[in-house]
Amino acid sequence: MNLIMLLEMAASGFGDRVAVQNGDDRITYEELYRAAGAAAADITASGARTVALLDVNSLAVPIGLFAAAWAGVPFAPLNYRLTGSELDALLDRIDPAYLITDDAHAETLAGRPGTTVVRRDDFIAKARTGEAPESGPVPDPDAIAILLFTSGTTGAPKAAVLRHRHLFSYIVGSVEFGGAAADDAALVSVPPYHIAGMASIASSVYAARRVVQLESFSPEAWVEAARREHVTNAMVVPTMLVRIVDALEASGDTALPDLRAVAYGGSKMPLPVIERAMELLPDTGFTNAYGLTETTSTITILTPDDHREAVASDDPDVRRRLVSLGRPLPGVEVEIRDELGVKVGPGVKGEIYVRGEQVSGEYLEQGSRLDAEGWFPTRDGGWLDADGYLFLEGRIDDIIVRGGENISPGEVEDTILAHEAVADCAVVGIPDDQWGEAVAAVIVPREGRTLSGDEVREWVTKHLRSSRSPARVEFRDELPHTETGKLLRRVVRADLTESG
Repeated sequence: MNLIMLLEMAASGFGDRVAVQNGDDRITYEELYRAAGAAAADITASGARTVALLDVNSLAVPIGLFAAAWAGVPFAPLNYRLTGSELDALLDRIDPAYLITDDAHAETLAGRPGTTVVRRDDFIAKARTGEAPESGPVPDPDAIAILLFTSGTTGAPKAAVLRHRHLFSYIVGSVEFGGAAADDAALVSVPPYHIAGMASIASSVYAARRVVQLESFSPEAWVEAARREHVTNAMVVPTMLVRIVDALEASGDTALPDLRAVAYGGSKMPLPVIERAMELLPDTGFTNAYGLTETTSTITILTPDDHREAVASDDPDVRRRLVSLGRPLPGVEVEIRDELGVKVGPGVKGEIYVRGEQVSGEYLEQGSRLDAEGWFPTRDGGWLDADGYLFLEGRIDDIIVRGGENISPGEVEDTILAHEAVADCAVVGIPDDQWGEAVAAVIVPREGRTLSGDEVREWVTKHLRSSRSPARVEFRDELPHTETGKLLRRVVRADLTESG
């Protein structure tokens, strides 16, 4: 199966429904299918082997995604915040490229060898007024559908390869075709270069759900769009949810009457945040969706019923599931392995491995990282409880080794975040002559609250033990995060190391 076939099915069954809207600009499923075909013809004529997009959310995103599928070439959304040299390096790897971008980047990149630069508004207008080929595309499930560049935490960014069969497996395994009601609407505010942005578009098309785009996220714009467009579904990252809840409370109007379902993921959700959100929006079902770019988005979910059961329970084992990642989707297997690659039992921490038809584990120019049995090492640390709920400990590379003891930064962060005076927290390892590494914590206090380093250390010692108490505590007004909410530990660590 090919992505374009999902759109063809939606256009055939729900052609008059609005597929995507950006502000007042709307496109139906039938119009989107025809626009994708017209754009595919232009892409093929250009000789490009990749369709790249360097822009915020717009109608160019779905048109470009499905046009690339129709033309049989990968779609590569790029981070529009990268510097000129960083963009050049990425484009060198995917040229010859058909690049859809905004006016400013079009000026800068005009005339670049190997790149056909097309202004976003021109691309949309030409696609919507052009003619689609009479014959549809020939599906190739093994063709590359999407290339997504990682954030490049170490070295050059890797380009994760998602083939059509991976996306198709994820979508049909988690979404019912045409399952959305005629008035359903999904609010997409994550950037297009994030896997959640791509998955939201593809999943909503298969469900025949209207997608409401925000060009970029702000809590005020998100709330206003949710109310104005009667949004029923949304996906956010934890930092977004914090700001949305703050904005609702600050406005004095917390009503979002149409919002039935909110999925969150992309980074670990602090317990106080999700408890606060559930209290504020009692009629909204929350889902924790854990996945990676290399696994084609979600592989485990903590369902709304799981959330409600955990909040209502007096059993500590059930209650703690509220900070878990839930259980695997059908067709996905998850196991925990130790440092020797041996599977471990419930309650034992190790590295998360995942296997399933939707799991790619492949990188452009580097090949597959799947082992002989199809398992992908996520480099995330975690553990499974006796009922199969997955708990995240953080990146394996972030583990602090203090005197031979492995300390999870996530465990210490969760403990500090439980303090009522703490708004945000980052825990990292810093060099230490005696122990090899020492625990350091950088904390953002809640507005109007004060906290001392000694109070933090006493709190951690009380709830964990002294070896996990931070030897160094710093306070900041904010912490560095990516646009999609991931904490940039390397930046925190570098800042502490440089400042001594």
